[in-house]
Amino acid sequence: MEIPLLPDIVIILGLAVIVILLFQRFRLPTILGFLATGVITGPHGLGIIKETHNIEILAEIGVILLLFIIGMEFSLKSLSMIKRTVFIGGLTQVLLTILLVALVLWLADLPLNQSVFIGFLFSLSSTAIVLKLLQDRGEINSPHGKIVLAILIFQDIVVVPMMLLTPLMAGGSQNIGSELAWMALKGVFVIVFVLISARYLVPQLLYLVAKTKSKELFILSVVVICFAVAWLTSSIGLSLALGAFMAGLIISESEYSHQATSNILPFREIFTSFFFVSIGMLLDFSFLVEHLLYILAFTILACILKGLVATFAARILQYPLRTSLLVGLAAFQVGEFAFILSKTGILNGLLSQEAYQYFLSVSLLTMAITPFVIQYYQPISSSISSWFVKGPQLTQPEPADLPDNDPLHNLSDHIVIIGFGINGRNVAKAARHANIPYVIVELNAVTVKHERKNGEPIVYGDAVHSFILTHVNLHRARVVVVAISDPEATKRIISSIRQISDKVHVIVRTRFLQEMEENFLLGADEVIPEEFETSIEIFTRVLSKYLMPRDEIEAFTNSIRADNYDMLRSMVNIKEPARKIELDLPDIEVASLRIFTTDDTIVDLPLYKTDIRTRFNVMVVAIKREGQTILTINAHTRLQRGDIVYVVGKPTDVNRFGNFISR
Repeated sequence: MEIPLLPDIVIILGLAVIVILLFQRFRLPTILGFLATGVITGPHGLGIIKETHNIEILAEIGVILLLFIIGMEFSLKSLSMIKRTVFIGGLTQVLLTILLVALVLWLADLPLNQSVFIGFLFSLSSTAIVLKLLQDRGEINSPHGKIVLAILIFQDIVVVPMMLLTPLMAGGSQNIGSELAWMALKGVFVIVFVLISARYLVPQLLYLVAKTKSKELFILSVVVICFAVAWLTSSIGLSLALGAFMAGLIISESEYSHQATSNILPFREIFTSFFFVSIGMLLDFSFLVEHLLYILAFTILACILKGLVATFAARILQYPLRTSLLVGLAAFQVGEFAFILSKTGILNGLLSQEAYQYFLSVSLLTMAITPFVIQYYQPISSSISSWFVKGPQLTQPEPADLPDNDPLHNLSDHIVIIGFGINGRNVAKAARHANIPYVIVELNAVTVKHERKNGEPIVYGDAVHSFILTHVNLHRARVVVVAISDPEATKRIISSIRQISDKVHVIVRTRFLQEMEENFLLGADEVIPEEFETSIEIFTRVLSKYLMPRDEIEAFTNSIRADNYDMLRSMVNIKEPARKIELDLPDIEVASLRIFTTDDTIVDLPLYKTDIRTRFNVMVVAIKREGQTILTINAHTRLQRGDIVYVVGKPTDVNRFGNFISR
């Protein structure tokens, strides 16, 4: 029996492996490899795949699973924590991009509805590419990484109402008012259905399924929920993609969402690969070559427009220019959800074939250059922001000329804390407790406003620029603590510090060990990598459980730090540490055991009469009774039923005693 689709699947996946391996060699995203595979195999390329309709069916499944996963990862609780950045930053970026693109196209004599729809397409950026690149660079938790993430979250949400509005914008209905009312009614139905399902139906169903401990049944149930809700929304005139998103949203509010995501993720990766391949198949390469100059011009225009809008959105959130430029340089491309939306536009006549080819060409080019832009966006943003800062910096007062009423005027021998995250807050608490003067530099305007009300000596600014450091009297400080999550900004801050002062002691917090050496070369006195400090803390607790003396543990961990973590850096050819650990581990266990027995040879007798030490070879060292801990144990101490006793002895003896008192 021959499966007609099987040869096409083998060809696509086989060629994709080769293309992606080649792309990985040049550190290009996997998505671009799938798009290139589609261009090669499609009817406008080598024409290897003839029946593209079958591939489009697999692609549609990929879209459903993609939006299903997005829905499951979309948590209303986590969103509320960054709601200001999501809704203000995201809304500004999306609305302004739509308005500017629509205005340009409308002035070029394109109908208004088509102009707005193309604005929809260009307002969306690539979540998959940008987040992958930021994660690889360790910048997802940096200030610009958080803003980009918030904007991308908003885009992922707003694509759903865009899909609903597209048929109305096409003007297929004679009565727009009734259509809007009908759509609103459908929306209310979907919202009520989601709320009831998320609160009552699905958690109970998944609980019953999870109780069976059947992995197959759990996966089957999740898939059925996904496609059932997608089919339901499709049957009432809404899109399959919207239904998939709603299904994910239903499951996201249950405690089973993480397990469901991990089970569906492999299926999503396979089917979404067909989606990107199908997009590549639609690109007419001859059209790209024939209209190359126009396409390049449109690509440059789109990149500049989107980059400026995203930069403006970050500035609206009161972030410094350098951080805002990083956001603009990260979110300038057209993303994968625009491809999904474009198909809706074609079906409703809002996108002609020629316009679609222009859109595909421009989109793919913007996605292709994204990795190269992000590779160099740190120096680009620093150069541009420094150029803008130079002018006003000359007009600012020098440190000696600060006004007398400035609280920083007489500040000296203080700590400068750069970044007010968890580490920065802890340093500030310790300094306040020790009565050491300190000042904080933070570039999150909301944090600065809030903490200033709480009485914190905090200054808004980007510490990359030397003027900010001069303003906080860095030349008079004793210590600077750099506690931010942006590794590139950290390096520039160290350089700026050393341009001002060679005497101040610079302590830097980093996430990874590989960042240590360069920070030392730039002038840091101490670099503390969280990656290995966590490992040391864990191992310290392990050694304490092996009853190693505390002074020995401290000496060992100090020797690791003194050698700049050499012992932990390499798995082979490890140099002998400054202090070699020697454990003489006794076969002793300390255990806490509850007394359940009523045996009169144990309970309510003085310890000297129970003869526990002789009978079981264990020694009682403490007792916990009714919330009180009894540490003074003598021969006349009595044990009672319900007591928790702390005993010391060999593991086998402790186990034997535990079994006896638990009967």
